[in-house]
Amino acid sequence: MPILIAVTLLWAFSFSLIGVYLAGQVDAWFSVLMRVALATVVFLPFLKLREIEAKIALKLMICGALQLGIMYGFYYQSFLYLSVPEVLLFTVMTPLYVTLINDMLDKRFNIGFAVSALVAILGAVAIRYQGIDEGFIKGLLIVQGANICFAAGQVGYKRVIAKERPDLSQRTVFGWFFIGALAVVIPCYLALGNPDKLPTTTLQWGILTYLGIVASGLGYFAWNRGATMVNVGTLAVANNLLIPAGIIVNVVFWNRDADIVRLAIGGSIILLALWLNDKFNQRLAAAKAANAS
Repeated sequence: MPILIAVTLLWAFSFSLIGVYLAGQVDAWFSVLMRVALATVVFLPFLKLREIEAKIALKLMICGALQLGIMYGFYYQSFLYLSVPEVLLFTVMTPLYVTLINDMLDKRFNIGFAVSALVAILGAVAIRYQGIDEGFIKGLLIVQGANICFAAGQVGYKRVIAKERPDLSQRTVFGWFFIGALAVVIPCYLALGNPDKLPTTTLQWGILTYLGIVASGLGYFAWNRGATMVNVGTLAVANNLLIPAGIIVNVVFWNRDADIVRLAIGGSIILLALWLNDKFNQRLAAAKAANAS
């Protein structure tokens, strides 16, 4: 969990940097391409081609294509219709997707994971609510596409590592994750990108470089590594900690309006979800121990 919290603080700045300096100014697909390409370059030197079987490398590439490539395509487009706090708010469904996708793959339904995810969603919703206006529905649907891809990618990665190769040094194989994302992003940029909307300032280039190397490269490696070290319920709740963190950063550094009281209440509810998840896990562990004896 400490790793997931650290990455949450790192990513909290990304939303505002994109919303304030890139959205509507730099082509979304070029931004995605540069982020993924730089992240790939970071991990290529560590890649050991003989470290894993081809089928596992392919699975990691699929995880990267979902969690990074396709997700970013939705994510950057959403800023054209929504403000930074709205994009953050509409990610509240990610924990539920994490729980449901994992349960579907296991062909079961764990009420404890579902309850903790739903409580986290309530906490995020309590932070900020706005009525329906122009672009609301379209933006909402775009963000949900990003949420589903982000959830599917991290659940898939967690399962591949845990169930097939827990002995792997993740640093030596994570390059496959970014290669999978790059395989999606390159043709998307060639087909949908606008070469007339490239970065025009040093600040924009600098932000894209930071987002590619630090937020995407180091951030996704740390997040997915952290995901393999916690249960699915904790992973689901950790996804929503980004919402209050991102809004706080947006308010403090870019002076955007936000209801501080609601932010405090929503953040408290999310922390309650973490506590509930721990209680459910303790009961589940106790039940397993009792059955085993």
